[in-house]
Amino acid sequence: MSTDELDFTTSVFDKEYITLAGTREGIVRGGRDLFDRLPRAFEGINQIAVIGWGSQGSAQAQNLRDSLGDRLKVVVGLRDGSKSVDAARAAGFTEADGTLGEMFEVIAASDMVLLLIADSAMAELYEQVFAALRPGATLGLSHGFLLAHLSQQGARFPENVDVIAVCPKGMGASVRALYVQGQQTNGAGINASFAVEHDRSGRAVDRALGWSVGLGAPYTFQTTLRSEYLSDLTGERAILLGGVHGIVESLYRRFREAGMNETDSYRNSVDCVTGPISRTVSKDGLIGLYQQLGDEDREVFAQAYAAAYPVGLELTHEIYDEVASGNEIRSVILAGQRLTRFPMGKIDQAEMWRAGEIARETRDDDTLPLNPFTAGTFCGVMMAQIDTFIEKGHPYSEIANESVIEATDSLNPYMHARGVAYMVDNCSTTARLGSRKWAPRFDYLLTQTAYPAIDHGTSELDTTLVKTFTEHPIHEVLRICAEMRPSVDIFVQ
Repeated sequence: MSTDELDFTTSVFDKEYITLAGTREGIVRGGRDLFDRLPRAFEGINQIAVIGWGSQGSAQAQNLRDSLGDRLKVVVGLRDGSKSVDAARAAGFTEADGTLGEMFEVIAASDMVLLLIADSAMAELYEQVFAALRPGATLGLSHGFLLAHLSQQGARFPENVDVIAVCPKGMGASVRALYVQGQQTNGAGINASFAVEHDRSGRAVDRALGWSVGLGAPYTFQTTLRSEYLSDLTGERAILLGGVHGIVESLYRRFREAGMNETDSYRNSVDCVTGPISRTVSKDGLIGLYQQLGDEDREVFAQAYAAAYPVGLELTHEIYDEVASGNEIRSVILAGQRLTRFPMGKIDQAEMWRAGEIARETRDDDTLPLNPFTAGTFCGVMMAQIDTFIEKGHPYSEIANESVIEATDSLNPYMHARGVAYMVDNCSTTARLGSRKWAPRFDYLLTQTAYPAIDHGTSELDTTLVKTFTEHPIHEVLRICAEMRPSVDIFVQ
């Protein structure tokens, strides 16, 4: 896709422009001071339905309800017999006041329907959902997965409804946590992208932006549904979840083999990535991390970067191709059909994660090591994803969020708090499946290809890669984006 295709007009919110790597993108800044504008954004909407109570559904329903107050009704719709009914009731949605009901009844009674059920359920139920929608309703998605599935089926969205998307750049738990933690702070929340697939009413842009502002997004940037699912599915299988999981597993074993004890190996792999690396990149960017290193450490960083970047580039391209071809979409649907018989197992049972439980008990965040080898490996894979997305034509705002900001500000803090399972399994089923599938590939190729190139000279390292890294346009992009990061740091209990 071309960024030239992206432009929007809003009559409710203040649009401004940022220039990222020579390309101009329109954005909307959020904030609690804008909540009074939400009734105008949702003009013609009397009831908003949130369908589903998963990671995103539970967070978005509560945020929208809190932002809208008594200005607009937010109703949760769940399938008959859903195990989530008690959780929704505990959050204040009840049948008695008409804010909780059976999903298809809620869909039929609502003017705006946010479909936030699992992707496999969406693929199974979309025909029934479309049939239940009111003519002229607005269908909202937080992921482009359904577009990809419809394309494979030769099907289309209904012609008589608006179709929009608002896609928070973080797991649902972060969407809710930052909103709550920043209740007294303007601009507290998770950044989001928005897309308009159908605009039958002429109001789709304002409704999408109202949705994003109501969720608490500090800023909202534009994308397309296709671009969103390509970058989102690829990112969660690469550096955001699967990639970082594979990286730290491989590094932990490497440090153990070098003679470190279990706790020090955990400190120099997982704690290093989720602590000093993530904190520094979040506020000072990738180049800020590099500049913190002394001369000797930069040499170690350079070796690790030069070895890891080609592995990251190869795997990210493979993942992107699998997503774009539809193979990964089909894989998720097929896996969803198997889950009743073969549920997902735990992913924190290896020595490393047991060692992590002990290491976290005595951890002092101020004294965690900034290991240059770990930094070079992590940055190499992260930059490989960035370059893949640039090559594929994604907007720089999307690249920065899907490759860097979501990792450091939303996801890695969860692994820092309780380990990899807490990070991955607070995400969607699609993300959880993708991480489990691709993490071993990153682990394997780093162990079998990248590290032997350093230790045994099994392949020649490209020493120009670090120079390319230091001069990369992403650093200026991240500098600008850092000015629009959440106004509070997430705190994971």
